[in-house]
Order: sequence, then structure tokens, then C-alpha cells
Amino acid sequence: MQAYCMKCRAKREIKNPKPVTLKNKRQATQGVCPVCNTKVFRIGKA
Repeated sequence: MQAYCMKCRAKREIKNPKPVTLKNKRQATQGVCPVCNTKVFRIGKA
């Protein structure tokens, strides 16, 4: 799964993806950018 990295300004593959649930009960995926180690986030199931 890919997410947009704000630091690299590019879509990157998510490293160490883990599912999270938002306050409004929506599913999302959170992980780390493999290039710069910044947190990346994508709404939607993994």
C-alpha cells in the first residue's frame, strides 16, 4: 500500500503498516516512509 509522504513530496510504499481506527470509526493505515522515516498515513483499509 502506498501513502503520500509530506517530506519527500512523493507517494511511497508504507513500511511497517499497521491498521488504526479514527475517532469517527473509519479505518486507516499508519506507517513510516522508507526513505526519510517520516510518519505516513492513509485513510482506508489495508
